[in-house]
Amino acid sequence: MAPGLRSATYAAPVKLMLGRNTFYEEHMKPHTRRAIAFIAGSIITGKNSSSVYDYSESKHFMFSGEATLEHVNIYDYGEKCHVSGSGSSSSFSLFHYGNSKHIQLSIQGTSFNGFDYETNKHFNGTVSGGRISLYDYEEGKHFNFSL
Repeated sequence: MAPGLRSATYAAPVKLMLGRNTFYEEHMKPHTRRAIAFIAGSIITGKNSSSVYDYSESKHFMFSGEATLEHVNIYDYGEKCHVSGSGSSSSFSLFHYGNSKHIQLSIQGTSFNGFDYETNKHFNGTVSGGRISLYDYEEGKHFNFSL
């Protein structure tokens, strides 16, 4: 690694130059995936958990708050921010205060899907017991968590 650079836990934006215009392609941040997994897992299982285990990072991340079919109001201790919003018929409009962006989340039985407005990409997943699998379309792979 070059002197003065530090590693990050998430991928840096990719700079795309098209003519005179410069665009930045964002990747879904690991903390965003964790929050989505925690929320979807909590709603689908009905469990009141205080953490989510991220298998890609091999550690627990602490959360508090409530995620129900009516509303979401959680606090992510790792990112020191709230994620909150309301829902109707299992469709939620959430706001991630750490990213300052919206997240759309829909729940159907033990499955969920949605849209991350920070990356402008879709995601989907399933919950089985306390295990959550989230497919990130930007990364093109599954990420696994447990409550």
